[in-house]
Amino acid sequence: MRRLLPALLAILGLLAGGGAGFLLRPPAEQAAPVPPCGDAPAGADGTAGQNGAADEAAAATDPEAPPTHEYVKLNNQFVVPVVEDGQVAALVVLSLSLEVTTGMTEQVYAREPRLRDGFLRVLFDHANAGGFGGAFTQSNNMEILRGALLEVARKSLGAAVSDVLIIDIVRQDG
Repeated sequence: MRRLLPALLAILGLLAGGGAGFLLRPPAEQAAPVPPCGDAPAGADGTAGQNGAADEAAAATDPEAPPTHEYVKLNNQFVVPVVEDGQVAALVVLSLSLEVTTGMTEQVYAREPRLRDGFLRVLFDHANAGGFGGAFTQSNNMEILRGALLEVARKSLGAAVSDVLIIDIVRQDG
């Protein structure tokens, strides 16, 4: 009897706790789902609401919303020689893409020769400054490079370019 009483109390405690949890759980919501903030009805004057930044943020997280940016991969890779002591010590090969506002793909391809020229200037300067030596993929080096590439892209395409993405980077020592 002494062994049975603790076992019964334990079972009774588990049942009481489970029953209390079941009875005290929050009620299930059966109301219709609330639309995201970006789908708020327009006001009487046709504007979408006073909180434009919040509407854009909600649209950015809404999987149903059309994308506001697209990615344009530049057709060919960039090959950059790394020169040490007057000789080519290595080659760095990069693939780049641009993040642009939707609908800018044709303009990017139309201006690709100018973009490539500007990007190559930046890449050669980066190589000559030692940017592709040692731990060249260190985040500090890559941020400097991305910033310089973005500056060139914005000179050619304006504010439609929001980022330059380094898709692939390979260094082959000679």
